[in-house]
Amino acid sequence: MNTVLIVEDDADLRRMFRTALALSGYDILEAGNGLDALHLIDSHPIAAVILDLGLPIISGFTVRQEIAAHAHTREVPVIVVTGEPGAHDNLDAACVLRKPVSPDRLVYVVKNCIAAGGGGSAIV
Repeated sequence: MNTVLIVEDDADLRRMFRTALALSGYDILEAGNGLDALHLIDSHPIAAVILDLGLPIISGFTVRQEIAAHAHTREVPVIVVTGEPGAHDNLDAACVLRKPVSPDRLVYVVKNCIAAGGGGSAIV
C-alpha cells in the first residue's frame, strides 16, 4: 500500500503536494474538505494522511480525532501541515509541518513518517 491522502482546501497547494508525491512514486487521493476526507479514509486503504487543520465543513482537528478513534485507521500516520500558530502537541500526529512547506521537505517527511508508523509526534 503506497497511497497518500492529501486533505487540503487550497487547490494550488494540494496540486503541488500531489505532484511532488506522485513523482516520488506515491499513489494520491485528494480531499478539499474534512467530510470528503473521512469518506475516502473509510473506503480506501491509506498509507498516510497529509492533513490541513483549517478545513471547511469538518475541521482537520475533527478528522484527526476520527482517524484515531477507529481501529482500522488508528495506526495510519497523520502528517499535519498547518499555518495555524501555536503548539499542536495534543494532535497525536506522526509529524507536524509548518507552512510554507517545500515539495522536497514534504516528500522527506512523508517517507519517514510512513516508515516510522503512526505513533509519536514530532514538529518538523
